[in-house]
Amino acid sequence: MGCLGNILWFIFGGAISGLSWCLAGCLWCITIIGIPVGVQCFKIATLSFFPFEKEVHYGGDAVSVILNVLWIIFSGFWLALEHVIFGALLCITIIGIPFGIQHFKLAKLSLMPFGAEIV
Repeated sequence: MGCLGNILWFIFGGAISGLSWCLAGCLWCITIIGIPVGVQCFKIATLSFFPFEKEVHYGGDAVSVILNVLWIIFSGFWLALEHVIFGALLCITIIGIPFGIQHFKLAKLSLMPFGAEIV
């Protein structure tokens, strides 16, 4: 399902999802302090464009926790809300369930992107 799933994902909503991550990355990169956060947004945008056959492993340290709290306050909540809404809408149909699961995976990543590793 990987290659076909990624193609269908990109056509039917993945492009919008990835572009929202790119927009968040551009807004964070406007300031010098926000550049590391913006770079993380661009990494997650690549996952958001093509999420199938990729996994996210969570870990991190105290700095990751602090950055995740700041992230949730300024950007993470809205991106997570977007993914939860799209995931719930896609899970209404049987065909959309795998795509909804990917949105829920991205919603969790939207709340805790720092300390996460995309494999």
